[in-house]
Amino acid sequence: MTKLRITAGPFTFIARMEEERAPETCRVFKSFLPFANQVIHSRWSGEAVWVPLGDFQFGVGFENHTCHPSRGDILLYPGGHSETELLFAYGSSSFASKMGALAGNHFLTVIEGAENLEAMGKMVLWQGAQAIRFEAVE
Repeated sequence: MTKLRITAGPFTFIARMEEERAPETCRVFKSFLPFANQVIHSRWSGEAVWVPLGDFQFGVGFENHTCHPSRGDILLYPGGHSETELLFAYGSSSFASKMGALAGNHFLTVIEGAENLEAMGKMVLWQGAQAIRFEAVE
């Protein structure tokens, strides 16, 4: 089982890659590690933060996709009806954009640090964009 360390602002989480359910998404995302960007609060998706990636292409299709991520699920939307993005649910979420409902590939699940998900989400909501970094756990 591959694990990633995710640092969002001052918070650290450990996530399990969903390699059996989203093998291609996991394989491709691993090739970009370490992956760093900024996370902002979602506009339409409820209690979630997201990493907008514009026209960036990971080169994957849909697998293990959902519109309803659970708390601690991280999705990759590979683009199409909306821009490419990562969505990180910290509470109740229904993945959407200005175009309507979206389905993203559930490829990461937080397994450590979940007690800080709400605090991370509220920090992004009230204090603005935070640095986020994904890296392999040694």
